[in-house]
Amino acid sequence: MTEFKHRGTEKKAFVQKMFDDISDRYDFLNHLLSLGIDYYWRHRLVKMLAPKTSEIILDVATGTGDVGFAILKKCDVTVIGLDYAYNMTRLAKQKAEKRGIRSFKFVQGDGEQLPFSDNSFDAITIAFGFRNIGHFEIALQEFSRVLKPGGRLVILEFSQPTSVWFSAIFRFYFKHILPKIAALFARSDAYRYLPESVEQFPERDVMISMMDQSGFIKTSHTDLTFGVSTLYLGWKS
Repeated sequence: MTEFKHRGTEKKAFVQKMFDDISDRYDFLNHLLSLGIDYYWRHRLVKMLAPKTSEIILDVATGTGDVGFAILKKCDVTVIGLDYAYNMTRLAKQKAEKRGIRSFKFVQGDGEQLPFSDNSFDAITIAFGFRNIGHFEIALQEFSRVLKPGGRLVILEFSQPTSVWFSAIFRFYFKHILPKIAALFARSDAYRYLPESVEQFPERDVMISMMDQSGFIKTSHTDLTFGVSTLYLGWKS
């Protein structure tokens, strides 16, 4: 059985190949395995982001672009979607072309080495992708670098549930049911990696501390769905 790495370069290589391999089933599995709650989570992310007309927004770990499309439904902005897995950006671009959306551009790139100039973006979003980064502190420093002064960062990520009774149900589903369902459609290790990566992810206060140390101010977090996922907000001073 695969032993997963949860920090470092080896993790990045595994994650890149994994998402390239499952890209064509990614949307279907997201909606199926989350029981459709992923739509609500993205809605809450966009609400916290509060995009403003003509802003330039970077969506890191864009996947097939669902967060970017949700933002564009809300407001007339420009979105740059960046993902480490090339196949994800390819599919996202196809979705944008089918919808006739021209204000959503896609770049294959590394969240730890963003191919953008300093002070380029009004806001950065990353949904369920921060957990997959190899070096959290380096990525946060990069996010700060490319944000304009006063720009905001919104991270949506899985967390350990805060409800005791719900936590037991969630853990059982996440560890035993979800991987078996996913294995029918995709690489089995991809959805064994998911619950393990959530367990290895920093606690909420540690995440806030990392954001503070990377130069973000007015940092906060908001739990969703009994704490299954958490929104983190920070501002570049």
